[in-house]
Amino acid sequence: MAFEELRAKLEKNGFTVQVFSTGEEASAYLNREIDGKTVGMGGSMTIAQLGLKESLSAHNTVFSHGFTPCGPKEVQALAANAEVYLLSANGIAAGTGEILNIDGTGNRVASSLFGHRKIYFLAGKNKISPDFHTSLQRVRNVVAPKNAQRLGRKTPCAAKGDRCYDCDSPERICRGLAVHYRKMSSMDMEVILIDQELGY
Repeated sequence: MAFEELRAKLEKNGFTVQVFSTGEEASAYLNREIDGKTVGMGGSMTIAQLGLKESLSAHNTVFSHGFTPCGPKEVQALAANAEVYLLSANGIAAGTGEILNIDGTGNRVASSLFGHRKIYFLAGKNKISPDFHTSLQRVRNVVAPKNAQRLGRKTPCAAKGDRCYDCDSPERICRGLAVHYRKMSSMDMEVILIDQELGY
């Protein structure tokens, strides 16, 4: 994957960008950069695969599922007030440098828009699509069904695993879409691009 053109697009849109060949390199960088901070995390297979909950919690206060002695809503509230927030990008449009995230609860997309000193978006090469349209289609028809299956939701996309059915299920996980056309003016935002397939 040639990341230099994408890096240029993202930097034009105001994001700081780091490119790594491996997840190990990206994880080591984040552990150097984030130290002695409060750190919130959204649910993310990319973060899980990189072992960032475990490694960052050794020298930061991490608010993520299973890393605080309280329930999910309390964790989300603590994460929302953390100095630093990490989440994966569900999709990145290479042609324009837009970042897409879809959410059911809203905690991830809310934190990506306001309230932190710094945001890190993590993305493996599989998250990158040529343009906005193909990125949105991938987020809805690949990412959301896989996450619904992982979470054991009772939705058509989880049952069939093939595409979005634009359902009315009470367990639907694609309820809100955030598109970052540019870096938010209130926060530092950094995109971590990794030349490996990570997450969905």
